[in-house]
Amino acid sequence: MDDLSHPITRLESQVSAGLIGHQDMIERLLIALLVGGHVLIEGPPGVAKTRTVKLLAAQLPGSHGRIQCTPDLLPADLTGTQVYHPETGSFDFNPGPLFHSLVLVDEINRAPPKVQSALLEAMAERQVTTSGVTRPLPDPFMVVATQNPIEHEGTFPLPEAQMDRFLLHLSLGLPEAEQERAILDLVEAEDIAIPTAQSRPMSGDELHTAKAEVAQVHLAPALKDFIVRLVMASRSGGAVAEWVEHPVSPRGTLALAASVRARAWLKGRDYGLPEDAQALAPDVLAHRLIPSWAAVSEGRTGRSLVADVLRMVEPW
Repeated sequence: MDDLSHPITRLESQVSAGLIGHQDMIERLLIALLVGGHVLIEGPPGVAKTRTVKLLAAQLPGSHGRIQCTPDLLPADLTGTQVYHPETGSFDFNPGPLFHSLVLVDEINRAPPKVQSALLEAMAERQVTTSGVTRPLPDPFMVVATQNPIEHEGTFPLPEAQMDRFLLHLSLGLPEAEQERAILDLVEAEDIAIPTAQSRPMSGDELHTAKAEVAQVHLAPALKDFIVRLVMASRSGGAVAEWVEHPVSPRGTLALAASVRARAWLKGRDYGLPEDAQALAPDVLAHRLIPSWAAVSEGRTGRSLVADVLRMVEPW
């Protein structure tokens, strides 16, 4: 979107102003926001994962919360608890941090399996069940989780079902020297800057309107066929099937199609293109397939297999 008065453009501009070299991550977060998906951001410490989410949250409707995962975290620390009032003999529900529109789950792989299961219901069903009572979560509801790829002690790898619930899995690296210098200048400027009035956050109606427009983006039959062929390449008889233990599920097809619509809309188009699918396929599909032991022994990863698929599968 190029119209500076458009709420999405305004949101993107505000988030970008506080970051250096993360345009792709901002675009992916906006894509997830527009299609109601969740995002997993993986990268080393200090690359602005948390900062990005906080900048985004400041421009969105509704409230936002943060969960700092630790091995001793309990499901109730996410979902909330029943509080007993002895003076009345009654219980009241005290909602947990999941009852926010945008939830940052920091270092998600430090959360034990029971906590990850509680998070799975929230992400998949947009509801939380406690003490036999099911409560809906806010609309919109979006989870952005982070994890550190270089620490393994005291961590619990996310199960395949949990990974599959993330629309996008982003992998961040360290910045180049030029970007590092720009980051230094940006932080120094922020330290001495005089606080100014914040821009108006996006309203709930504006977000719903944008989502409705994204849903109307046209995907040509040939583009849908291309998306399906990308997914089928990981299955039996596909281009990389011999290297895949568990292929991409139909949820991957739906996720890629939805993401293509959102990216096309962000680019100012009312139709998707093969380049949208090619750009998004690594972030949408790589975490949904499991390489075989033979592939791992050869140093192959989900992303490298998706890269092979993109080289082998032609758009038309």
